[in-house]
Amino acid sequence: MRDKLLGAAAGRPLLVVAALTIVLLLIFLSGATRNLPLDLLTRSYSAPEEGPQNCSLASPIEPAKDKLLGGLLSPAFDEPSCLSRYQSAQFWKSSNHTPSPFLLQKLRSYEALHKRCGPHTDLYNKSIEQLRSNRSTGPLECNYVVWLQSGGLGNRLMSLISTFLYAILNNRVLLLSVPDDLHDMFCEPFPGTSWALPSDFPIKKLETHDFYRGSPQSYGNLLKNKVLSNGMNTTLASLPAYLYLHLMHDADDSDKMFYCEDAQPLFQSFPWLFLRSNQYFAPSLFLMSQYNDELQKLFPEKETVFHYLGRYLLHPTNSVWGYVTRYYEAYLANAKERVGIQVRNFPNAPVKLELMLDQVVNCTLKEKILPDIKVEVPANLTTSGVKPKAVLVTSLQTGYFEKLRNMYYEHSSTTGDAIGVYQPSHEELQRTENQNHNTKALAEMYLLSFSDVLVTTAFSTFGYVAQGLGGLRPWMVLRPDNQNPPCRRALSMEPCFHFASGYDCKAGRNIDKGTVVPHVKHCEDLDFRWGLKLFD
Repeated sequence: MRDKLLGAAAGRPLLVVAALTIVLLLIFLSGATRNLPLDLLTRSYSAPEEGPQNCSLASPIEPAKDKLLGGLLSPAFDEPSCLSRYQSAQFWKSSNHTPSPFLLQKLRSYEALHKRCGPHTDLYNKSIEQLRSNRSTGPLECNYVVWLQSGGLGNRLMSLISTFLYAILNNRVLLLSVPDDLHDMFCEPFPGTSWALPSDFPIKKLETHDFYRGSPQSYGNLLKNKVLSNGMNTTLASLPAYLYLHLMHDADDSDKMFYCEDAQPLFQSFPWLFLRSNQYFAPSLFLMSQYNDELQKLFPEKETVFHYLGRYLLHPTNSVWGYVTRYYEAYLANAKERVGIQVRNFPNAPVKLELMLDQVVNCTLKEKILPDIKVEVPANLTTSGVKPKAVLVTSLQTGYFEKLRNMYYEHSSTTGDAIGVYQPSHEELQRTENQNHNTKALAEMYLLSFSDVLVTTAFSTFGYVAQGLGGLRPWMVLRPDNQNPPCRRALSMEPCFHFASGYDCKAGRNIDKGTVVPHVKHCEDLDFRWGLKLFD
């Protein structure tokens, strides 16, 4: 369409063409119009036939960036089958972090394990026979942890990364029970195999089976009823074929005994673990002494856990990646600086939009993320040759976008910068079980991760994913409660484990887990004290 418009204009008088060009440039730089919504980009997508050439990169992208991310990614994949795997590096800011050689070795070893034990291999089939027997036979050559989803997309991805970390620490194979609303959203992360649980898996309807709080097969329930106990020596014949770990926000005290060091040897007796969580429970693994040495070698920089494992595991499929790259090139690629602003709703403790909007505006102005405006002066008329600062707003509502857009459309900035404000979608309500909704959410997480400066909302798992992928320490906008400041700078790019257990298993009482080791502290964005986060 753009080529046709330009072709038609070519025959008109030069004066008309020049005038049209100036008008279009002014509109673009001011952010006056509503940018093309992500909905239209998603509907216009068609799958690429050849691959890379269908996802061209804009000229400001540095072509020399390492597509394997310092050896984090295996080169064994066919690139056109999953464009995002090797192209994402071209969009992210250059990182000051380098993965440890031990982590790279561990990932290559895990890939070999997964290929040997993945679905429908001989060793997998042997493990399935054990599962059908309805009793534990002790650890096998291949042992598994099956991830079960819960919550919104941000919660799911954080729990998935935590589960993968648990898998590699315990030499288990990670398999996913993929819900319908996540189908065709992520590429396979391990070469030559699959991480998806096969359709012929003997336990059907995993989302409605005995995998819920207090279910008969749950670790917490078996512990409570003294069928199991941490550190116990039990005959294998008396153990069930699998164990369910309920690590949700509503986990009870018995479920949380998972975080006791002496529970881990017990779990080794089960070839099959099923784990459901909506939490980033990775920090708790750093409080278990049996993992200390390995975690230190894997992550000398503690704040890089999600950063590395997220970039390793989470690759949008070509259909999702098409939305990301088209939106980026249409609105963000030519900016001199990209600012991401993510604002979440608080459905359980609502905040008036006007109050939260004040927090966002005050934060961006106070911290000089965005320039102030000249109230009495209209927008600049001379913007020729000026590269704009692009502001990407992601929110379920349009109010934040509209306020910022109007600020810089109607008034000049004090710095003379042209500010373009864009919002890909506005769903109004979170629709977790809708695939189109999740597709937009994943696309916007990635777009936010390409920011030079990121502003997120306290307690937001959506923001946590974006900052982790991008390797960014965001400014976190706080709720306007208790005279909070507008925002606070994160001291780590790691997500927060919101509902961590405070129980000290050895002492038999609750303690302050944020003071046990130097690198596990309380989260900066929470008002309550049991949230934990990894720091350097």
